Amino acid sequence: MAQVDTGAGGVGVKRVSVFEIFRTFLALGFTSFGGSIAHLGYFREEFVTRKKWLDDRVYADLVALCQFTPGPASSKVGIGIGLAKGGLPGALAAWLAFTAPSAIALLLFAWGVDHFADNLDAGWLHGLKVVAVAVVAQAVWGMAKNLCPDAQRFTLAVCASVIAMLVPGSLGQVAAIVAGGLVGVVFLGAKRDDTEVRMNISLGKPAGVVSLLLFFALLLGLPAAAAIYPGQSLALFDSFYRAGSLVFGGGHVVLPLLQSEVVPAGWVSNDAFLAGYGAAQAVPGPLFTFAAYLGAMMGPEPNGWQGALLCIVAIFLPAFLLTIGVLPFWDDLRRFAAVRSALVGVNAAVVGLLLAALYQPVWTSAIKSPPDFGLGLAAFALLVFWKTPAWLVVLLAAVGGWAITRLA
Repeated sequence: MAQVDTGAGGVGVKRVSVFEIFRTFLALGFTSFGGSIAHLGYFREEFVTRKKWLDDRVYADLVALCQFTPGPASSKVGIGIGLAKGGLPGALAAWLAFTAPSAIALLLFAWGVDHFADNLDAGWLHGLKVVAVAVVAQAVWGMAKNLCPDAQRFTLAVCASVIAMLVPGSLGQVAAIVAGGLVGVVFLGAKRDDTEVRMNISLGKPAGVVSLLLFFALLLGLPAAAAIYPGQSLALFDSFYRAGSLVFGGGHVVLPLLQSEVVPAGWVSNDAFLAGYGAAQAVPGPLFTFAAYLGAMMGPEPNGWQGALLCIVAIFLPAFLLTIGVLPFWDDLRRFAAVRSALVGVNAAVVGLLLAALYQPVWTSAIKSPPDFGLGLAAFALLVFWKTPAWLVVLLAAVGGWAITRLA
């Protein structure tokens, strides 16, 4: 029997069963292609328009919150919806159902590469590296139009990109985000959204405090623990937890941070990394499930399905803790004009981080010749102008990479 609560959406919104939450998100997990921005469109159609679990203003505010905090934006929105409609079990059901299809698909892809690819220089794998260029370029194109529509915000994005390239890794990303937020507070107040919205999340603030304390305890404690107790499992969990904790803007922006964690350490080769990233575009669901592929492809143990499971849990755990920790306080924080202004600058800085990732490591590792550039340009045109499904573009690029190799 449905219960009435005061969760997201306001008084009079009915809670739903955990099974219904799981079933709904599982269907989205199998069908939501196109990356985080597209996922948010699917969610709005399902939960605002069709099921009416939320109203449009509450949904927009939830999206703003999830963009303001690090981690996978669409997954955090899903966790927030599950939390509002079914409590903590609903949040877990929403995440598991939305994540499992793509994680399993990428685990199977890793197994196929490991068993059937003669070597990672094969043409079709190079085609997957090239299509990653087109996909990241499409993300930059779409996000820039929405989040940097004027000279001030575009300039901020360029500056954030320069910071990220001059200071590689998580430090540069955090510095760019902080700088973007400060610029937003000081200079971009006129561009903020002042719409008054209340979520009325039923989860108590004490639970939020505990979740935030656990988030920071793991963020600060895991590196120390990995140094004191050396072991591959702990080092792996630490690396992927930090990646999930320090990346703003969704799956594409995590690319340089994950690359800097797993490639220089010798855990995964750069060719294998980019080939898997290209393949990740062909599956639905959150791009952070790329962690399952990386965990399975690890050279040192744990690898295979154990490595995949460890990396998936580690990279998504910060999203859980932050969503559960921040939502009870969001109604109060959203009242401050400075917070809304900072969000404008943070969003512009995220575009700059993605632009930096487009150059290094995506472009520099994949585009080696004029035919590579032509294949990448064709893939970009199919994605952006012909609106071709991402999975089909990935398959065509793999065939194109194979053909280029044969002709060469």
